[in-house]
Amino acid sequence: MKSSLKSFWRDNRSLFLFLALMFCFRSAIADWNDVPSGSMKPTLIEGDRIGLNKMAYDLRIPFTHISLCKIADPARGDIAVFDSKAADKRLVKRVIGVPGDTVAMQDNRLYINGKAITYTAAAGGDWLEQLPGKNHIVRIDPNAKTYANFNPVTVPADHYLMLGDNRDNSADSRVIGFVPRSEFVGRSRSVVMSLDYEDYLLPRAERFFHRLE
Repeated sequence: MKSSLKSFWRDNRSLFLFLALMFCFRSAIADWNDVPSGSMKPTLIEGDRIGLNKMAYDLRIPFTHISLCKIADPARGDIAVFDSKAADKRLVKRVIGVPGDTVAMQDNRLYINGKAITYTAAAGGDWLEQLPGKNHIVRIDPNAKTYANFNPVTVPADHYLMLGDNRDNSADSRVIGFVPRSEFVGRSRSVVMSLDYEDYLLPRAERFFHRLE
């Protein structure tokens, strides 16, 4: 039995080493992440698989959230992935408020540090939201009021205020509260591939390697 195990290991150790390195790479350096819901429409749609830079914010021990070295902090406008304890699942949202910011929302219009964010009409009835240093498209339903307002809140140290681009259909910081920095997994800047859930999982070629704003 022992000789058989040794022989099996000798014959397959290169494969095992490759698999171990691949899993470590995906855990700590780069991976992709499925987009299961429409909370980030129109930026992301169901069936997208986004590239995930896991070293954008920290160098971590593989398979853990233990940071060996902080590389950068999440920046306003980033599309970030985080493991939310409050929601008990992994989420993809946009960074809106960073530590020390005071953020409010009135009729789906943001105010950051007392300044109203500018919105201009975009194609398809969407809106261009002009965050400081970052413009991106958001989807707003003028008839929806459930999440359209919140009073000024100050983002505490080591926490972030996260919102979905599909503002009236996103369980984000308006539901789960501020997101601790320790829960961040990484940042995404592109769609790697996309499959159409409503059309037999056929690929959406036009979204392959699509750059995210």
